[in-house]
Amino acid sequence: MSRPAVNDLIAFLAVARAQSFTKAAARLGVSQSALSHTIRGLEERLGLRLLTRTTRSVSPTEAGQRLLLTIGPRLDEIEAELAALSAFREKPAGTIRINAGEHAADSILWPALEKLLPDYPDINVEIIVDYGLTDIVAERYDAGVRLGEQVAKDMIAVRIGPDMRMAVVGAPAYFERRPKPATPQDLTDHNCINLRLPTYGSVYAWEFERDGHELKVRVEGQLTFNNIALRLNAALAGAGLAYLPEDAVQAHLTNGRLVRVLEDWCPPFPGYHLYYPSRRHASAAFALVVDALRYRG
Repeated sequence: MSRPAVNDLIAFLAVARAQSFTKAAARLGVSQSALSHTIRGLEERLGLRLLTRTTRSVSPTEAGQRLLLTIGPRLDEIEAELAALSAFREKPAGTIRINAGEHAADSILWPALEKLLPDYPDINVEIIVDYGLTDIVAERYDAGVRLGEQVAKDMIAVRIGPDMRMAVVGAPAYFERRPKPATPQDLTDHNCINLRLPTYGSVYAWEFERDGHELKVRVEGQLTFNNIALRLNAALAGAGLAYLPEDAVQAHLTNGRLVRVLEDWCPPFPGYHLYYPSRRHASAAFALVVDALRYRG
């Protein structure tokens, strides 16, 4: 049996982790046909079928799963060690890939990177906005951003933002037509602007808490979006009530374009954390980015 090349193993890992030739080919920068040819050649050299292919999915066989679990972490460590070698360069360099939600990217990541990157032209940062709870290891990200309560226990977590609060807001014109809700349950009588997230499968239930009593309300309305900007614009236009991060609406509350309700039902909660695998070797570039994002308030 001839020994498989490292590139063949990398190709197998990409397909097995993505469970898709299309996604793996895009990630590796090769054609699907070339990737399929590589995997077939690897299977022929090993004399084993590593992947089960159907018209809709790709999944590892028992042998493929064993290969994935044994060589995956080792190749990840080799890649991390090679990336760490950039620390020996005169200037920190490399590409840092971060997975984050829209609000964290806008309010935390970009303001910090805007100050850092001009001084380090050899550092590249790629931010992918994603509302799903992405597996950053499987998707080959260097780090991810989540709220403190959502970070997995086996990850290193670095606080990058203050505690947060949510706010239920509507335009003055909206409240000319509807009474202000006195309790979260009153929201069922209002036209609310919904949020759909892939992790929930359905629309997001608005979360409230007061005096230790937690409450989730599934609201209804004519509009459903999957980002902040559209929900904010709809609320400003008087189309309904929106449930948004407090800092995203503060300027509009100050100038009177929005009115806040149910404030006593929206307590602070842990803010954003940058997280990454504990085994990750911190290159000079990665360490600089982490330090720039670290919350010092």
